[in-house]
Amino acid sequence: MTGTSHQRWDELLDNIAGLLPAGTASVVIDGPRGQAEVVAARLAATLRAAARPCSRLAGGATRAAEDAAPAAGTIVLADGPGWRTARDWDVVIWLRTDPDPDGDAGASIVIDLHDPAWPVIRRVAAPLASQGPWYIPETRAFFSARAATWDTKFGNDLPAYAAAIAQACIPEHGTVIDVGCGNGRALPALRQAVGAGGTVIAVDLTPEMLRHARARGRAARAGLILADVRQLPFASASADAVFAAGLITHLPDAEAGLRQLARITRPGGLLILFHPSGRAALAARHGRALEPDEPLAAASLQRSTRTAGWQLTTYDDAESRFLAIATRR
Repeated sequence: MTGTSHQRWDELLDNIAGLLPAGTASVVIDGPRGQAEVVAARLAATLRAAARPCSRLAGGATRAAEDAAPAAGTIVLADGPGWRTARDWDVVIWLRTDPDPDGDAGASIVIDLHDPAWPVIRRVAAPLASQGPWYIPETRAFFSARAATWDTKFGNDLPAYAAAIAQACIPEHGTVIDVGCGNGRALPALRQAVGAGGTVIAVDLTPEMLRHARARGRAARAGLILADVRQLPFASASADAVFAAGLITHLPDAEAGLRQLARITRPGGLLILFHPSGRAALAARHGRALEPDEPLAAASLQRSTRTAGWQLTTYDDAESRFLAIATRR
């Protein structure tokens, strides 16, 4: 591995260690043969380097070793599908190399290992998601590696962006904030919506995405800001509309994110949640099944928007796109 790859692995392992519950906990790592064992060994070394006791359960462990009560504060760590099904675990870590809904199901932490030299935490279950500073480095690791080729992969989606923005009827001469703007795909349509007298601001967490937005000329009449959606640097009630494409499912706490978007939006202002694929099509592309409690499922989004201060007025989950529009109460 290169030095950069070693740094990525070290960062990821530190982030996983920070996600694990305090005190005694049982953890199993599952995934392709050989890889789970290697990752478990490296995680054990990371935990011990941080002065956190760790007990490894080897593949040939006896029943007595499995049932032995660990010392207080110890992380009991095992790997492989045999261990995963042998007992209940506090944390299940799944190493994803190919779409596999059975592997993802029930996992507490999902790690993307499509590129073994550049692993990324892709999903953390709600009970753990608030633990540790994992969200920013893992989000940047995922999107920075894809920033240069994003348009190559999704270049034909721009008309769908424009159609959704036109349907939302953003006020002319208003202020619209594109939160999670990526490489600026929505910015030309947002500028057209508010007109020359309006203001367009684009926010993203990944510097490489903002750099590519500038390079493509999409930010010529927009302000670009590097910021975390969970702590947006805007005054309360300062936006007439907030646009967010593909954002909500990337947040560790969707409802908290919706509350932050509500804070910066004036009463009566708009929230436009968009994706150029419907939920079913996106799930199929990723090789997973739709779950009824996903953040963008109709009932979940109705509940979370209402709790966060929005009134959901449009919900369109077609095969070709997802579009939800809400009004700030």
